Amino acid sequence: MSHLQAKAKVKLVAPSILSADFANLEKEIKAVAAAGADWIHVDVMDGHFVPNLTIGAPVVKSLKRVSPLPLDVHLMIENPERYIQDFATAGADYLTIHIESTANPSQVIQEIRSLGVKPGISLRPGTDVEKIIHLLPLVDLVLVMTVEPGFGGQEFRLDQMAKIQRLRQEIESHSLPCLIEVDGGVNEKTLPYLSQVDVLVAGSYIFKNSNYKTAIDFLKA
Repeated sequence: MSHLQAKAKVKLVAPSILSADFANLEKEIKAVAAAGADWIHVDVMDGHFVPNLTIGAPVVKSLKRVSPLPLDVHLMIENPERYIQDFATAGADYLTIHIESTANPSQVIQEIRSLGVKPGISLRPGTDVEKIIHLLPLVDLVLVMTVEPGFGGQEFRLDQMAKIQRLRQEIESHSLPCLIEVDGGVNEKTLPYLSQVDVLVAGSYIFKNSNYKTAIDFLKA
């Protein structure tokens, strides 16, 4: 067994509320928490960086009041530095920005950490993974998008697996505490490709399943 293969272990599962019933978010969050989820994944979109509009800091603040799990907030917004303070105050536990969304990613990452929040970095499928390698020592989380960010229910992109392998190699070789997270098309068919991943974000696979525990247990197995 290679060193990279030896990394495989039980995954953390972060259900994405983008696929939940928005009329019953408190109920949905508590249900997936009871079913064994580890984090709650919150997609924030501004209609500019991605062609969709979702929620803002006030909703995150409301979620924080009812969620028994850490809030993993993914900012798919332009110039995230303008809103870091708002989301930190709202209660984000993890706050992930995109390398493509700001001219000063390292500065934004440092600001996130200074506010007592764990920073993450992400990249679009078309962005070279080498553009974020230098940031790995600064973050707690690196999020690989296996779909184009903006909408749920897209097909998983196998061409992104090379990024995961490269990130794992870098993290292992420098003993970095950074977690690798994957978002996009995670289900029973794509899980075999994700042995080197620490955190699985799943929306449709969990919330469209009649039994949340069955879905989460399968992802963790």
